[in-house]
Amino acid sequence: MKPFLIMQLRPEDETADNEYEAILQRGGLTPKETERIRIEQTGIPELDLSLYSGIIVGGSPFDISTPEAKKSPLQKNIEADFTRLLTQVIERDFPFLGACSGNGLLGNHCGSTISKQFGEPVGGVDISLTEAGKADPLLAGLPDTFRVLVGHKEACDTTPPGAVLLASSTTCPVQMFRVGENVYATQFHPEADPSVFIVRINVYRHHDYFEAETAEALIEAVRTEDTPHAHTILRRFIQRFASNT
Repeated sequence: MKPFLIMQLRPEDETADNEYEAILQRGGLTPKETERIRIEQTGIPELDLSLYSGIIVGGSPFDISTPEAKKSPLQKNIEADFTRLLTQVIERDFPFLGACSGNGLLGNHCGSTISKQFGEPVGGVDISLTEAGKADPLLAGLPDTFRVLVGHKEACDTTPPGAVLLASSTTCPVQMFRVGENVYATQFHPEADPSVFIVRINVYRHHDYFEAETAEALIEAVRTEDTPHAHTILRRFIQRFASNT
């Protein structure tokens, strides 16, 4: 099997390592079946996509909707790198799964406005599948509505032009979409479980996702969340493209 390329944008070792381990565990991968890149450290090199089964992109503390003048040089470099990468991915319809920040990067690249209108607080929400979602290979046979973990300050205002909306929620209309046949994005975190979110709550309590004094209450709230169907999406993505040639 060709490796899956795991691209991470989290500057903190603790959250980055924890996210990577969660992707391995929930995706059914071993470290030898992946290649990991910490983009915030190295940028995105020139890639030969034919060497990989697919690409998985995790979350980050960066906001695309931040005014350009206020973005750090690091964020500007990351966004420029993704413009180059996503152009190749979409042209080739190359297997790609972007979660949270990956969702915003793909949505923005495809022409959706990214704003704070549909941000969601840290915790669990119910998402509902569209008719297209019910027929999608990653979602077919899952319940029409199921629980996922979210926590984001911004989101796509609308489904990106040319994309297919797969899942929505009452608080965020674009929870999952697909471009072409193989390029996916989720606003929620398909790799996450309560233990993963507790790590993130502790690390990001001063990053404006929530009031710092509410951190302990959020931790108690997420302890009881159960999101097996979100994990199924990640696992199905990997299983579907593991033999990608």
